[in-house]
Amino acid sequence: MKKKLTFLGIETSCDETAAAVVQENQDGTANVLSNIVSSQIKQHERFGGVVPEIAARAHVENIDFIIQSALETSKKNINNLDGVAATAGPGLVVCLHVGHNIGKSIAAFGKKKFFSINHLEGHALSPSIENKITFPYLLLLISGGHSQYLIVKDLNNYKQIGTTIDDAVGEAFDKTAKILDLGYPGGANIEKFAKLGKKNSFDLPRPIINRAGCNLSLAGLKTDVLRKSKHINSIQEKYNLAASFQDTINEILKKKTEIAMKEFRSKLKISSTKAFVVAGGVAANETIRETLKEVSKKNNFKPIFPSKEFCGDNAAMIAWAGIQRYKKKLFNKKNETVKPRWPLDNKAPFLKGPGLKL
Repeated sequence: MKKKLTFLGIETSCDETAAAVVQENQDGTANVLSNIVSSQIKQHERFGGVVPEIAARAHVENIDFIIQSALETSKKNINNLDGVAATAGPGLVVCLHVGHNIGKSIAAFGKKKFFSINHLEGHALSPSIENKITFPYLLLLISGGHSQYLIVKDLNNYKQIGTTIDDAVGEAFDKTAKILDLGYPGGANIEKFAKLGKKNSFDLPRPIINRAGCNLSLAGLKTDVLRKSKHINSIQEKYNLAASFQDTINEILKKKTEIAMKEFRSKLKISSTKAFVVAGGVAANETIRETLKEVSKKNNFKPIFPSKEFCGDNAAMIAWAGIQRYKKKLFNKKNETVKPRWPLDNKAPFLKGPGLKL
């Protein structure tokens, strides 16, 4: 019988200290033996966002305990591992160093292969932890720092066909929550309080929604929420504005996803049903899931979402990416280090900043 690879994964790219032990199944999916995540919400709550120095200090304080907990829960030890994988970017450099360095040390001590993992590739592969997915597929990666449409041709082979030119979807959710004083973390609270509001109460802009291509722009939407928030006079109006904001995001994603699906078929000359994978923290939003399921059905795509425990930052997806790279013999270059910016498609233009031309 073919050996089933077992990896330790470590994730410290932002404000979650996470470790996991993952073993591959014979059918190509994963058996998550442990998936430990230590949240730093309480440390950052009063600031309304992540403070890098505080996050890094919390990682240093917790990482040993989290890794030990992951190993004990999985009933594995270093000798049972085939490799160690740790996030190397993109993310906050002071945070990335914590997990990456301890991952390298564990691998060296145990004489195991070490893999520096792109956090975005972890998200891109996360739905295949539980689902058998064949390449190529269309990916919408929506998180706090990234919003991208990508054609996933194979492992380590990504073609970006759309991205945000300013705010990421999760970033827009978080900033809107801060504007409306709905608490931290913002995305989950917007979804929670939007249920108490009426989505048609406010007419909000949908920047570049009629522009060709599937790039996104959300800064103007966020600015209009700020403008309108200065004139609301009740808690109910605040909930209405949250609901209108969330509904506008859904309308934008609906339109741009249809464009991305057409571009996917055009570039690959595929007419059969293919997978449409939605990953990242914002993929946990139920209204967005329902919207994208409808779009998929209309356009002959099979929608696939990771379970919510694998949507946000977690180490299971990092271990899983390490296993996939090991199988493809995609080993690290010597002296691999952390990277604050690390696109999946290195040839894609960087579309943020002043003077941008669409």
